[in-house]
Amino acid sequence: MNLTLSVNAIVAVAQIAMAIGIAHFWWKWFRTEHKEPWLPVGYVEHERVFVFPDSVMSVLMVISAVLLLLGHPLGERLTQICGGMMIFLAVIDTAYFYQHGMFRKDRNGLENWGLVLPMYVMSALMTIPFLL
Repeated sequence: MNLTLSVNAIVAVAQIAMAIGIAHFWWKWFRTEHKEPWLPVGYVEHERVFVFPDSVMSVLMVISAVLLLLGHPLGERLTQICGGMMIFLAVIDTAYFYQHGMFRKDRNGLENWGLVLPMYVMSALMTIPFLL
């Protein structure tokens, strides 16, 4: 197996895992009340907006993963697009959480870091290997 194939396979598996993770996040999020007194006004409305872009990104990640595994040249390009989408969404989440003090320990800070840090790592995984 050559190096390109193994990198593509790693990225593809990570994309599929992340897409499943995003679906699980929203499934769990919609089954939670979000009644914490420290949540900012409009939190639910703000977050609900991201279901659509997260869904589009997840579908595109699965498509690009399949293309990568098939060795189709569009797989790498679409993967890079997904990486850009993911870092954009991660930056928005980071800014929102920071602005509202949601990285503090008493405001689920570790959980919120657990949401954004994997997005930055995944974004790097979906872009850097294909820039070289």
